Amino acid sequence: MLPINDTEPNRYSVFPYMTIALIVINTVIQIWEFTLPRDALHGVIWTFGSTPSLLWARQGAGIISTITSMFLHGGIDHLLGNMLFLWVFGRRVEDACGPWRYLFFYLLAGTTSDLMTALALPRMEIPGIGASGAIFGVVGAYFVLFPSGHIRTLWFISFIPAWPKIRAFWFVLYYLLIQIPPAIDSYLNGVQYGTGYWAHLGGFFACIFIPLFLRPEAFARYLSDVPV
Repeated sequence: MLPINDTEPNRYSVFPYMTIALIVINTVIQIWEFTLPRDALHGVIWTFGSTPSLLWARQGAGIISTITSMFLHGGIDHLLGNMLFLWVFGRRVEDACGPWRYLFFYLLAGTTSDLMTALALPRMEIPGIGASGAIFGVVGAYFVLFPSGHIRTLWFISFIPAWPKIRAFWFVLYYLLIQIPPAIDSYLNGVQYGTGYWAHLGGFFACIFIPLFLRPEAFARYLSDVPV
């Protein structure tokens, strides 16, 4: 089940400048990564990825890596999946916040995702990279602000594609719940996954701060229990 687009219109702005900018920046950095020799790319990931054990040891790029890591990706599939979710959910969240507040929330969510991973898996020595933690924060913000919104999704039923619209509440809840079992497994049993499930949960947790980043008008509507 993949999101294709949010079917609701923007209320405050026409064009999602910051969402587009983030997609472009991530894409340009991925293209740059493709130009690097294998050893150089390995060094970039280990230097600018967020490694929990190095964070606690105050080595490597330290807390700065919580920012740099969210702009690195492990390949085209990794990038495309993240950018798809960013486009679908980021447009309306940016509309409610304005571009700069939205950017600050995005960076907060990405930082929260790495700190959650460091707390849950302090001995992990594999660098985490990718925007998925920050994007889970954006998805969580959408969940808080637009639970009644509709997401057009792509399904394959017996290899036949379908494009139903699903309530955002159920779509986001599904993606949140499937993060929990592997996250618990990695915490209790030390299983190392190629996906940062704790980063996803940490990023989603940042959605509780989204009211602080809303436009004044959107914040007033939120407090008045009126659709944002």
